[in-house]
Amino acid sequence: MNYKKIQMPREVHIGSDVINETGKICQDLKIDGNLLVVTGKNTLKIGAKIAIESLEELNYSVDLVQITEASQNAIKKVEDKSSDVSLILGVGGGKIIDVAKMAAKNKDTYFMSVPTAASHDGIASPLASIKDAKGSVSLTAQSPIGVIADTNIIRNAPFRLLASGCADIVSNYTAIKDWQLAQRLQNEGYSESAAALSLMTAKLIIKSSNSIKEGLEESARLVVKSLFSSGMAISIAGSSRPASGSEHKFSHALDRIAKKPALHGEQCGIGAIMMMNLHGGDWKFIRNALKDMKAPTNAYELEIDPDDIIEALISAHKIRPERYTILGDRGLSRDAAKKLAVKTGVI
Repeated sequence: MNYKKIQMPREVHIGSDVINETGKICQDLKIDGNLLVVTGKNTLKIGAKIAIESLEELNYSVDLVQITEASQNAIKKVEDKSSDVSLILGVGGGKIIDVAKMAAKNKDTYFMSVPTAASHDGIASPLASIKDAKGSVSLTAQSPIGVIADTNIIRNAPFRLLASGCADIVSNYTAIKDWQLAQRLQNEGYSESAAALSLMTAKLIIKSSNSIKEGLEESARLVVKSLFSSGMAISIAGSSRPASGSEHKFSHALDRIAKKPALHGEQCGIGAIMMMNLHGGDWKFIRNALKDMKAPTNAYELEIDPDDIIEALISAHKIRPERYTILGDRGLSRDAAKKLAVKTGVI
């Protein structure tokens, strides 16, 4: 029988101080047994301690593991503490959530996403970005059984993280254009519903760009909801296609080249400016939307060497070569890359 499996969270809780209800939420989801909280040094203080207290108040046995990076070593560290665990909670930013969801997949156990910042759409997707020797790779991971997004914690995170999350959503525009191109030229499978949800999310965040303010709970709520929708588009498609195209290839290439890469969403946003130009679309619309959100629009704001931007453009087509985009099979020449970056004001 031919069928498709779509993984979705059973419950999503978005609101101020909702992390205090972590224990009750787990109870409602019929979670029992031992639990493991994965977090970092700062996010332990910001959110994990509150989540653990909430769980222990309802008599859950909770263990804790702290990590510093999204690597195979970090995943192994979590797995080593997961032998008798019924749920892994990732409380923190993107790296922590990615490690927790990969460990949950490898141990075949439930995963709960508890983001403390809204910096990219991985909070609800079944994919994880993990570092290897060459850079970051996207891997199939465990979809969360639930999401607990405390907007009071998220609004107090550095505004740069929120702006990065906005930029990641804006880059859906070029991701969809690449997907449509691959459908026309390579007969790649395409989901109208996933693409429509992805574009709707990007349009909504741009329409609301002027109302996204630092420290505002409503702004945090809007961005989290948008990131969740983007993650759901990925779940519907069964791949990251609705939210990852040539702009993400550029970002991953920059991760490998730059001495100190910027935030993932920031790099994808700048990639979207240039890739929209290659598609012959309104790249100024993308750039202006990013400016409204106070996200970077050039190499200097990213604090990235302009030469690294060019090198990333030249090599971006080699990232996930099986995924066809506007970059094609041969990529950009050095002259074309420089001309593109200069024309769009990225360098």
